[in-house]
Amino acid sequence: MDIQQVVSYKNLFDSISKHITADDGENIDVWYARELQSVLGYARWENFVVAIGRAMDSCKSQKINIDDHFREVTKMIPIAKGAERPVQDFMLTRYACYLIAQNGDPKKEEVAFAQSYFAVQTRKAEVIGERLQTMERLETRDRLRASEKQLSKNIYERGVDERGFGRIRSKGDCALFGGLTTEQMKMRLGIKSGALADRLPTLTIAAKNLATEMTNYNVEQKDLQGEYKITAEHVQNNVSVRNMLGERGITPEDLPPAEDIKKVERRMQKEEKQIIEGSKKLPPRC
Repeated sequence: MDIQQVVSYKNLFDSISKHITADDGENIDVWYARELQSVLGYARWENFVVAIGRAMDSCKSQKINIDDHFREVTKMIPIAKGAERPVQDFMLTRYACYLIAQNGDPKKEEVAFAQSYFAVQTRKAEVIGERLQTMERLETRDRLRASEKQLSKNIYERGVDERGFGRIRSKGDCALFGGLTTEQMKMRLGIKSGALADRLPTLTIAAKNLATEMTNYNVEQKDLQGEYKITAEHVQNNVSVRNMLGERGITPEDLPPAEDIKKVERRMQKEEKQIIEGSKKLPPRC
């Protein structure tokens, strides 16, 4: 998502925010679920209520008072001939909106944006954009972990042990990085400990994942057996991905290292704890 898209979404989410005054005179930012439903890309209220319900369950599981962040209200909407009818709605704090986004459809671009919009303490477009990029890197790393786990399972079922899996993965790295081994790449990037993938930029992690997914697919479809055949398949897939990147002027071994993903994960966890502290509670019911 580029910065123009971030700004566009930010303006849209800002436009539906409301301000209410607490008993102590302090302003509280709130959003109404019916309006949030639209900007999150949900066409049907029935589907959106499911996400709200999951968000409330998540709030309850953290031993946080639901009434402090979710307030069911009745809204009047126009119908035929100037009449109105009551419908269910919810008044939501920033924290409630964040939980809804966390429990929404992750395939929706609007939902991904909302997770960062409601998470950051300051809703500046640049900060939101940076967090979106961080989330993308974390998600890409998770996908690589999953595909490598599947590859380990596939090759174990075909007579290759854990040490063989390590050799297959290492030779794949060598093919992707133009002849540099995993250890040589770690030295090149100044990595003293931890996995190579934890310091790679998003693009390189995605490249490794694509090659691994291709290997999984062909191992399963062709029922490849033994370390030799699976190694040849994995090396060829990494060569293909490297060639594809090269056609676009990208040399994976020349890309700079990124921040250790373990540190990124810890920072994101800390930020999530701060969301509750930074989100003001709804005033008591009258």
